[in-house]
Amino acid sequence: MIAVTRLNGSRFAVNPDLIERVQENPDTTLVMVGGATYVVRESLAEIIGLIADYRALVLATARGLTVGQGQQLSLVRGTTEHDPGPGATPLRPTQR
Repeated sequence: MIAVTRLNGSRFAVNPDLIERVQENPDTTLVMVGGATYVVRESLAEIIGLIADYRALVLATARGLTVGQGQQLSLVRGTTEHDPGPGATPLRPTQR
């Protein structure tokens, strides 16, 4: 989430993955995937910087995980690589 400021000074957080576009004319407007719009005090450049910082944090956090940490992924909910369950195909990293 990134924190932004409404024109009235109140702060709120928005999921940057749901931002469709950012407009600046003259106020900065966040247009969300679902059609909602938010007018904020931050400039277009500041919003882009906040999103870049957020994504860098996500990547840095993911790279800091050791093998075995985090949630195991599979195509069937509730299964793991060690117990895939009937008909499940566990997701594994590709080997080169």
